[in-house]
Order: sequence, then structure tokens, then C-alpha cells
Amino acid sequence: MTYQDVYQTWKDDPEAFWMNAAEAIDWDTAPSKALFDKGDHLYEWFSDAKVNTCWNAVDRHVEAGRGEQTAIIHDSPITHSKREISYVELRNRVASLAGALRAKGVEKGDRVIIYMPMIPEALEAMLACARLGAIHSVVFGGFASNELAVRIDDAKPKAIIAASCGLEPGRVVHYKPLLDGAIDLATHKPDFCVIFQREQEVAQLIEGRDVNWHGFQYGVEPAECVPVEGNHPAYILYTSGTTGQPKGVVRHTAGHLVALNWTMKNVFNVDPGDVFWAASDVGWVVGHSYITYAPLIHGNTTIVFEGKPVGTPDAGTFWRVISEHKVKTFFTAPTAFRAVKREDPQGEFVKKYDMSCMEQVFLAGERADPDTIIWAQEQLQKPIIDHWWQTELGYPAICNPVGIELLPVKLGSPSVPMPGYDMKVLDEGGNELPPGELGAIVSKLPLPPGTLPTLWNAEDRFKKSYLTNFPGYYETGDAGMIDEDGYVYIMARTDDVINVAGHRLSTGGMEEVLAGHPDVAECAVIGVADQLKGQMPVGFLCLNAGADRDHAEVVKEVVKLVREKIGPVAAFKLAVVVDRLPKTRSGKILRGTMVSIADGTEWKMPATIDDPAILDEITVALQSLGYAKA
Repeated sequence: MTYQDVYQTWKDDPEAFWMNAAEAIDWDTAPSKALFDKGDHLYEWFSDAKVNTCWNAVDRHVEAGRGEQTAIIHDSPITHSKREISYVELRNRVASLAGALRAKGVEKGDRVIIYMPMIPEALEAMLACARLGAIHSVVFGGFASNELAVRIDDAKPKAIIAASCGLEPGRVVHYKPLLDGAIDLATHKPDFCVIFQREQEVAQLIEGRDVNWHGFQYGVEPAECVPVEGNHPAYILYTSGTTGQPKGVVRHTAGHLVALNWTMKNVFNVDPGDVFWAASDVGWVVGHSYITYAPLIHGNTTIVFEGKPVGTPDAGTFWRVISEHKVKTFFTAPTAFRAVKREDPQGEFVKKYDMSCMEQVFLAGERADPDTIIWAQEQLQKPIIDHWWQTELGYPAICNPVGIELLPVKLGSPSVPMPGYDMKVLDEGGNELPPGELGAIVSKLPLPPGTLPTLWNAEDRFKKSYLTNFPGYYETGDAGMIDEDGYVYIMARTDDVINVAGHRLSTGGMEEVLAGHPDVAECAVIGVADQLKGQMPVGFLCLNAGADRDHAEVVKEVVKLVREKIGPVAAFKLAVVVDRLPKTRSGKILRGTMVSIADGTEWKMPATIDDPAILDEITVALQSLGYAKA
């Protein structure tokens, strides 16, 4: 079947489409139907089923005789260590941890916060919760105490599972003091904390509250899988809300299983037994969906990588891991490729490794600029697939579905909507716009299985955030257009569409032009307040390693490029060269914060920022252009 056939099959009968996909899951009680309409634009999937995620991700592969297959490969260039865990070993470890948690009082419906680095034990903690029907909430390891405290007060966990430390190139991140600080700040106190002691740092345990990961599992009866209702929450994952109060995205169990399993073959083109690597972190949605759950549910081997794209030890680490572990499908963020490209623009490291095992590369997490895609295509000689989704959605919504058919690639577009998503572009009044016009990207309700049914303890906020502006649609918060072939272009967050003298322009479109300059490794464009034109675009440029150019010359050249490609209407006259851009730990550029600094409005240090010192450099750069007045 072609993509068009598959998409049409879903459109003709969504109920039959998802019931058919559900047959790949092991049910304790099979669902009687797929969709449950709760009224008021709220929906649930497979609600009357009974099922267990851990059984589907681990035990069933052992029962099917594939227990000796490797489930997890841990590769840590930071600790110079590698190890493999088979499915049978994973089952035994997870059952033992779940049994120990149960012995300490953790039951179905209890919340457990997980605060860990990129080690297999993080996945085991998630699966142990799923085994018991406990609801986990993974918080990115090393998150500041006050941010962790906010999440503790919102989720009210019975237990917290943490590691003694995380490791960054050249430094140890002390998790335990951050955890202790968070518990002190939080109103809600957990019953107990489980601490996994890493050899790089042994943390001080607090008597009566903290237990040792290994110690508390001795002599405990392993736990069996507890079947839960289809609409039982599997986990809560907090996204940094723009208001500062994080939003707890909820994922229901049954829809999550069905949708993720479907994507592994149809989207990512892997078969059970193949090695799949998502170079992300368990603290983000990619780590939930494509390091932990989807590969294991589908019977793949997943890679847990503790390192960086550059500096552990060099810009060839991705290629080493791919060639060494025979990775078939690789998934990373465009920002990671830009870091590699900046260090190794000619791809010298690529030539050192045999990557014939790899069949395709997927990019997501932020907009993949055409320049980065072209560089990757030239260096790797493989399909480079940009795709788009969100924490809220849980898996690809717009993608080139390689497992069904590889569609023609259009640079700048993550391609076409997947089954379950009926995408439209609307103007501010909610009217559908014709092909090629910029507007708000929405998807017709109901959203497919595996997407967020609500926010944790915040249904009103859920409706206000996603369902109110365009009744009958889910509002993505992204702006873009759909072309005459049905390809979707995500240009920017809705907030990043700027209004220059009455013209609505996409900062993403300008960034695309800047990134096309041969000396520019990475860039960002923001709209700053302007008395005459409403807003004016300002560009920030990071240059390639070894680009020994006069900065004023490069700025002059990019201004000319934007004038040529977008036109004088963009009014693009201001740009500045900086060493680095302020980003979240997941690689998203903090454009909103940069705008606040430029306009001199009040702003709060983003909880997810990778390095706060960069904002000082950005402030100085803006001051040099006459903005961010002291």
C-alpha cells in the first residue's frame, strides 16, 4: 500500500483502522471499540480494555522465545563503558525493582518521580512503575531544585527514584543535593527515595527516608504485571509552560501502546530485532517514546547513550556508535547535527566509519533547516527525514513514512500528516486558508490514540491551551502552511511570526536563508519591538569552526541574501555574530527570552536553559545593536 492508500484507509474508517492496529498488542481484556467520546471535545481510546505496558515491552518477548535478544545497549563515552542487557535479564531486573517498590507500598495509581541520567536503570525504573500500574513522571536529571519541587507538589509522588549523580564532559552533576533541596522546598513529601549509587559519586543517604537501589531489592518477591484500564495514565511528563507553571501532559496506557507500536515499522522502518537509536534523553518525550517504550514494545534493541554529539571525544561519536552497534534507524535533533557540522564541516569523521548498516536518519525537536539536511544528505548518502511532533502528541504527526513508502523530500517540510491527523491552516478568525498561505496549524479532533487526553489535574487549562481558540480543532501553537501537494511546512511557533509594517513574516523563513550562508553554522532570528514598523527582525549568527572572516562582512552578506530571497519587505538589516545561542537542554533556541531581553520587558530565567551565562553574551550583543538598554 502507498502512503495515500494507508491515509485514505484511516480517513474512511478511523475506528476500524485503530482496532486493526490494536491487534498487535497483548491485551488482558481486548477493547470492545477504539474511540470513546466523553463530550465537550474530550476523547479517550480503548478505555474499556485491560492491558499492561511492561508486559508488552518486556515479558511477551521473553515468552515468545526472544529472551536472549539484546533489549538495551548502554554506550557511555563519558565513562568509557559499554554493556548489553537481554530481554530476559531486563525482565528479571524490572520485576525485582517493581517487587521492592510494591513492598514499600507503591501501588497502581501512585505517582513516582524519576530523576536520573542516561543509564539503563532509568528505563528499568520507568518499566517497574508500568509493571505495577504506578504513574511515573520523569524529570530531567540535574533539573534545578525549585523546578523539581514544583513537579513534586503537582504530581504528589509516593516515591522518588534518583541517581547519585549525572555526568557531563569534564564535570559531575550532583543530583542528590538538588533532590534534597527540592524535597525541602516542596510542600508534599515523598514516603521514601530510592538512590542508585554511581561509582563516580556516592551520595549521602538520609536515614528513614532514603534507601539504596540495590540494598532494598534483596530478598523481595519479584512483581508480576498488573493489568490496568486502557485509560489509566501511564505517565505524566511536564512541559515548560510559557507561564512558568509547567503543564503535566498525561499519556493513557492503551492508546500509547497501539500508536507507538504502529510507528516503529510504518514510520521508522524497523522490524523486531533491528537496532534503533534515538539520541535524546529520558527527561524528554523522545526519551519516553523512542528510547524506552516504542522500541521495546516493538521488540527492537534500543541504545541508551550517555555522551554528546561533539566533545565525547570528538565529532565522530555518532558515527562510531552507529557503525559499532549496527544501528538501522538513527534519530536525533537538528541542533546535534549542526554542532557536528560546525566542528567537522567537510565530514572528515564520517569517512572513518562503516555505516552501511544505517538505512535512514530522522531529525526532530525543532525546525530542520534545509542547509543542515543537505549537509547530512551529502555526508551520509542516506534518506534524511525531517519530521514534526510535540510532547503533547507523543509521536510523529507529520512525517515522511519510510516504512510505508519514501515520498519525495521537499526541503523545509517535514512532509505529510500521518493517519489520525487531519491538518488544516487557519487564520485568526478560524477560517481555512488556501495552499501556500501562512496561518495557525491545527488538527481536527479527535486526536489519534497515544496523544494527550488532558493535563494532570488541570482540565480547564488543557481546554484553554489547546481547544478554545479554534473549536473542534487541536491548536498546535505552530504557524506554517500546507502546499498544493498536501505537504505541511512548520515555519515557527505562532509567537515567532512577526509583523513588519503590516506584513506577516516567518522568522523560520529568514533563518533558512541565513543558514544557507557558507560560513554560518547556526542562527536565530527574533522580532524586536519597533516604533515605526511594529517589529523588526534581528539575526544572530554562529560561524563554522575555522571561518576566519570579518564579522561585519558576513553580516553584510546575510543581509543581502535575505533581501534577495525574501525581499525588502522583510526589512532585515540587523545581525550580529555570537559564539553560541541560548538553548534548552533538548536543543530548542530560547527565542522568547531573547525577545524579552531585547524589548526590555520582564523575563524569568528558563528552567530548562543549558547555560545561563549565554544570556549575558546575548544581552551584550543586543546592546551593540542599540537594544536591551541597561
